[in-house]
Amino acid sequence: MTIKFSNFAEKKQAFALATQEGSAEEQATALNNMLEALATDVQGDIMAKVNTHMADNSIMQARGSNVLTSEETKFFNVVIEEGGFKENATLPVTTQERIFEDLVQAHPLLDQIGIQNLGAVTEYIYGDPEGMAVWGELFGGIQGQLNATFRKEKISQLKLTAFIPLSNDMLNLGPAWVERYVRTMVVEAMTVGLERGYVAGDGKGMPIGLLKDLKGAVVDGVYPDKASAGTLTFEPGRKTIDELKGVVEKLSIRTVGPDNEEKVRNVAGKVVMVVNPFDNFSIQANATVQNAAGIYVTSLPFNPVITESMFVPKGKVVFFVRGEYIAAIGGAMEVKKYDQTLALEDATLYIAKQYATGKPKDNYASQVYTLELNPPAGV
Repeated sequence: MTIKFSNFAEKKQAFALATQEGSAEEQATALNNMLEALATDVQGDIMAKVNTHMADNSIMQARGSNVLTSEETKFFNVVIEEGGFKENATLPVTTQERIFEDLVQAHPLLDQIGIQNLGAVTEYIYGDPEGMAVWGELFGGIQGQLNATFRKEKISQLKLTAFIPLSNDMLNLGPAWVERYVRTMVVEAMTVGLERGYVAGDGKGMPIGLLKDLKGAVVDGVYPDKASAGTLTFEPGRKTIDELKGVVEKLSIRTVGPDNEEKVRNVAGKVVMVVNPFDNFSIQANATVQNAAGIYVTSLPFNPVITESMFVPKGKVVFFVRGEYIAAIGGAMEVKKYDQTLALEDATLYIAKQYATGKPKDNYASQVYTLELNPPAGV
């Protein structure tokens, strides 16, 4: 499902900037513009495929095209016959599964953060590996407090809403194309919402993002931004080694228990670096050297996985430990008509609702740094 999102990419960047610096009105306008651009890009791509596509289902499937299950075909045929979605229509389970697969495959940040699809589950339990088993005398009493190592998370505490503008032109194309359109719209809209929540969410009706301070003063349900843990230059040589050594050392700390006792965690191969796309090229430039063979090589100490997010402010970089952020979606995805604001021309606006949650397991699981990307002397 590869689509060139030319117009949408630009509007998404404008929306990300509006969420960081704009007023509520500017954010609403940016959201509306982004949705219209997304609908235009997706609809244009699908119409192009329809106009050039001449093959039966077996050839389509062999070429990776969209073929529906019998349940999906029946569901989207009903959507077409009724001119849109009925109140609280639940998408087929297989469609929901494909949406999650598309989310993870097409968007590296969600893959690295370890988002889980728990299906109908709306609550899950996770625990600290240390303390799940304890030693004691053969005939002695049970040692330790096993229940103290487990915590429960509710998926249903937060709700993610994806907007789907559906035009009559799309309904005339048949169930396979309507399914493709709806799935693509949900994936892209949910991605923006999840990325924003998992990176910059303030905890009020949304996840607690990587940028937020779990130990900071919470005002009206809003968590404050983390203070910068230091400055990074990414200058080649010993300086960058020492800078990233400090990053890894901070990420290696974890807290457990009601007293937030500090212990050490293994972060080898698990460090992920999230940067604003604008800063990514400068970081790579600072980290690039020419070897003896005249080949330019870009490499960072401790091999962090680098991924991008427009919701990381320019001049900042976020590090987190893979597996130490709770990110999950669960419950059935429902679609219903949206008849309030954000009305669009020549299209009926629907919303797809999905339960979701997200927050760092502890305050050391992510660290925020300030970038100082001045070119090295002599460059």
